[in-house]
Amino acid sequence: MINNPISITKQNQNSKHKILNRRELSDLEMLSIGAFAPLEGFLGKKDYESVVRNMHLADGRPWPIPITLSVSEDDANNLNIGDEIELLGPDSTKHAILYLEEKYRYDKELEAEMVYRTKEDKHPGVKALYSQDEILLGGKVKIIKRPYADELVDYRIDPIDSKKLFEDKGWKTIVGFQTRNPIHRAHEYIIKCALETVNGLFLHPLVGETKAGDISAEVRMKCYQVLIEKYFKKDHVVLAVNPAAMRYAGPREAIFHALIRKNYGCTHFIVGRDHAGVGSYYGTYDAQKIFSEFAEGELGITPLFFDNAFYCHHCGNYATSKTCPHPKENHLDLSGTQVRELLQVGEIPPPEFTRPEVAQILIEEYQANLSDEGK
Repeated sequence: MINNPISITKQNQNSKHKILNRRELSDLEMLSIGAFAPLEGFLGKKDYESVVRNMHLADGRPWPIPITLSVSEDDANNLNIGDEIELLGPDSTKHAILYLEEKYRYDKELEAEMVYRTKEDKHPGVKALYSQDEILLGGKVKIIKRPYADELVDYRIDPIDSKKLFEDKGWKTIVGFQTRNPIHRAHEYIIKCALETVNGLFLHPLVGETKAGDISAEVRMKCYQVLIEKYFKKDHVVLAVNPAAMRYAGPREAIFHALIRKNYGCTHFIVGRDHAGVGSYYGTYDAQKIFSEFAEGELGITPLFFDNAFYCHHCGNYATSKTCPHPKENHLDLSGTQVRELLQVGEIPPPEFTRPEVAQILIEEYQANLSDEGK
């Protein structure tokens, strides 16, 4: 998650440019489609400091994750307030214009401690933060060419279009579901529980930058598609991609993900065990507890909290600690490592853990990766 080389140079007398990395490009796309509303660009100093310390913009509106753009001190010295900076991809494609309103220093360690609850660079979000440059640029952006519009085209639905789609379907209540991992039976259980209480389901897996080792977005979308085809009523489900990049910020990212889904038109949002977590940096249900730090109705979307779901052999179905009275030896509890080991040798995990159609897609992916590694 190291930044691409930054280049602020004059292209003509009045034009300068910066090359963006994948996370910055994802942020740019989310800004351009209104998924980061009320943000219209990269944060200025007052908003940045307020978000880091208080999870609100300077005007009091809730926002938990800083959306920033960094440059080196030398590059910043070549920039003037009012400059129009061309924002480029690694291939030099011009994607947007940044109208520079501010440039300012920031405290990386404070951001790490407040946003990620750790200063350890082993945390992928903190590692990305520490790799940033020393000066932040603030200002509104104007999109020219969306960075990833050509990827997963069939699943790209912008907020303005999802809201219209939900309206056309007559849905008054819509629950959003977020994951960066392939879907399994525990996910399916909580999704269907939530769907019983609303008009429609917005399956919205994240496809922006994730950490090394995560399953590719294309494969995850295949898993969702086969699950919808065989195990859901299609007229109650919309599947689309969330172009955002993962921060692995745990509790704060749960708020972040909820606000994004509100912008897409969701009225409810599922928050399960260790939402957006990584390693052991966050408590199992910290991502649920953080919602109590906001006033009732302030976020504009209702969280639906779920305990860890598991298959109980004695119950004969999925349950949680709220509904299952049986001891843990009755529960099917496979770790992610165990599941990966099964898939890598072509063995389908128990059907109580994952649908066989989904497992087959993952087996093909793992074996293809092993074949590529052996070449």
